[in-house]
Amino acid sequence: MNGRNRAGQIVVAVGSGVLFAAAAFHVLAGHSIGFPALAASNLNGGLQSAFRVVFLSVGWDWVLLGTIAVVAAFKAGASRRTLVLICGFGILTEAVAGAAVMGVFIGNEMIAAAAILTIIGGYMLGGGNG
Repeated sequence: MNGRNRAGQIVVAVGSGVLFAAAAFHVLAGHSIGFPALAASNLNGGLQSAFRVVFLSVGWDWVLLGTIAVVAAFKAGASRRTLVLICGFGILTEAVAGAAVMGVFIGNEMIAAAAILTIIGGYMLGGGNG
């Protein structure tokens, strides 16, 4: 394995680590801040449940994309670069859409950084033969 592949793997792993941290902060903030505020609101019970599901699903989505990207980066295969780049651009799309809808804040900045690291690492990875 050459140095460029190893560097790409490390960059993807760091990007996934940032994404895992963002997911953890998202879930922890939801339980400690978001859900109590939601319970105190006058929103009906069905919408409160839907909000909780969506909130937790976003965190799970980030864990899943980060896991797929890091596993693909460390497995030799013909489509590993493509898979890592799809994950990276998917995360970047979420960051841009989130910033457009909610404004820029630390959560969007974290997932944008994770996306950029994943994309850079994906471009550094070689083809299927290493």
